[in-house]
Amino acid sequence: MTKRIFIITSLLFASIFTVQAQEISEHAIGLRLSESNGFWAEASYQARLSSNTRAELDLGVQGRNSFNAVKLTGIYQWVFNIDGGLNWYVGPGIGGGLVDYDNNLDNRDDIETFGFVTGDVGIEFNFDFPLLISLDFRPEIYFDDYTNDDIIFNLGLSARYKF
Repeated sequence: MTKRIFIITSLLFASIFTVQAQEISEHAIGLRLSESNGFWAEASYQARLSSNTRAELDLGVQGRNSFNAVKLTGIYQWVFNIDGGLNWYVGPGIGGGLVDYDNNLDNRDDIETFGFVTGDVGIEFNFDFPLLISLDFRPEIYFDDYTNDDIIFNLGLSARYKF
């Protein structure tokens, strides 16, 4: 009986010391720069929902010669620890926006809306000081005439302040 208790206690302590806790910040705010049918600059906010999930909200702007666009993206993410402050994450999302066309360049002077669904997969590093950097990939499937393609492959680099 004491041998079983010793083995169970040993396994319990071994499992406690080998579990790696991941650090998801309560909040993080920053900038995401991406290439997706042109250059986008996005204000980005993340909020922890549980010990391994979070929500991300990005508000992006894009300006070109023939139009200006703004888009809002919301993503639910599961975060998995690789080692120390290095994590990877994945999750689904949805978004939409507005495009304002310039009449002087293409004889269109109107505002159109667009919508899309997306997925997100990325890798991030949490520094010991309040900085989080990440690189992610988001394929976006559009439901409108805004893009020439139905699917856009969005690659982004982010830097966020953790608080």
